[in-house]
Amino acid sequence: MAIPLFNSIASWLLRKRYHQIELFLKYPLEVQDEVLHQLVDFSKDTMVGKQHGFQDSLKYEEFRNRVPIVTYEDIAPMIERTRRGEQNLFWPTSIKWFAKSSGTTNAKSKFIPVSTEALEDCHYKSSKDLLCLYLNNNENSQLFTGKGLRLGGSKELYEDNGTFFGDLSAILIDNMPLWAEYSSTPSNKVSLMTEWESKLEAIIEESIRENVTSLAGVPSWMLVLLNQVLEKTGKNHLFEVWENLEVYFHGGVSFTPYKNQYEKLLPRNKFNYYETYNASEGFFGIQDQNNSDELLLMLDYGIFYEFVPLDSNGQGELAIPLWEVQLGVNYALIITTNAGLWRYKIGDTVRFTSKNPYRIKITGRTKHHINVFGEELIIENAEEALKQICEKTDAEIMDYTAAPIFMTGKEKGAHEWIIEFRKPPKDTTFFTEGLDNALKALNSDYEAKRYNDVTLKMPKVHIARKNLFHDWLKSKNKLGGQHKIPRLSNNRDCLEELLRMNT
Repeated sequence: MAIPLFNSIASWLLRKRYHQIELFLKYPLEVQDEVLHQLVDFSKDTMVGKQHGFQDSLKYEEFRNRVPIVTYEDIAPMIERTRRGEQNLFWPTSIKWFAKSSGTTNAKSKFIPVSTEALEDCHYKSSKDLLCLYLNNNENSQLFTGKGLRLGGSKELYEDNGTFFGDLSAILIDNMPLWAEYSSTPSNKVSLMTEWESKLEAIIEESIRENVTSLAGVPSWMLVLLNQVLEKTGKNHLFEVWENLEVYFHGGVSFTPYKNQYEKLLPRNKFNYYETYNASEGFFGIQDQNNSDELLLMLDYGIFYEFVPLDSNGQGELAIPLWEVQLGVNYALIITTNAGLWRYKIGDTVRFTSKNPYRIKITGRTKHHINVFGEELIIENAEEALKQICEKTDAEIMDYTAAPIFMTGKEKGAHEWIIEFRKPPKDTTFFTEGLDNALKALNSDYEAKRYNDVTLKMPKVHIARKNLFHDWLKSKNKLGGQHKIPRLSNNRDCLEELLRMNT
């Protein structure tokens, strides 16, 4: 099939989906209520369904009262039973895939169930919707005249008792429809390579020969790949390698600290950046407007959403459904999914920016903040403060993490940062003071604790040696496109390990 014809047909088919998206945009609460009833009714004969009385066709209030909110640790024994071959425990259809996930490099791995329904009605559906929303906003797109460069995880699938586990990206590639494989680079063989550094070289060798029109992957890892592409080719920017490149689809970590670096690699005003919000547990949000940092909450993927309002101390209250949310409130996200996760606390926090339609921003992780002194520093604050001081000092950040310095005796506390720069600031003291001032302006609790050094002293910033975070991840066998650095911690474990390696 000629490439222009394929582009036209693919674009037409994807745009047709927008009429279905318009349905949940117009009737969001009815769609969510229907999702809950379908999940409950479909699972009424499972062990979980019988335990909680799903046969009674539960209304939301009954569902909330009967089914407890759970963490992974609460349901790990049941998941392990399914991995050993038992079925119909928490989902009625057979589950044979498990996405191995450690979130942000915790030592303990999670095995997130991935059902056929989740693959088809959530993960693959979302991939098509991402393209649909992009094409709806960019009618002259030539996306399908070339290929999408994807950068996923670096693990193959492993078999255990008739079930399979690995990175979610490996599961998706293994089950990928032909149309997606046809329009992607690198090949599946390269995508599933296990050794990360060799994989990067192979991706570059394959992709620089292709007409790449889009990029997709986690910003921190994609940045490593793209800089190596320029080193390999000797080009000044990426449009000299791929002149038809038009969009970067990103997610996994905040794009804020990296945006300036991408704009230097991609110096074209009309280039598009589209953010996604997905995890091993499901696909939740897609940027639906050009030049926006808000995500449309996707309501018809077989996922029922609840939200726990967080108070100033990060403590949760009663979970509420979508129809009770308020703008500007920080919520912990609770999901019930078509892979059998029932009222599962995923660990992310979000804030609604709009209710018509329902749009959100990701504000952080429930476990990844610093609140030792009542300062309630969340990732959203940290990313914005770093962005502001980097713009003032012309610095460029690769990776970072921060943790508290605890009070000892009469010594007051502080925050300690270790930051790896691609381009370091000329004056570290000025950078530290600017970071501190930006955090004060963004977070009144932090400002109060910093007032006259009443509780917190000036932060302490270490400049990391080159490749420190890479070497730390490698020491934990965590290199790859889906692994993330824990940005903020209430303990010093990660920071201490990095400081010891920073020689």
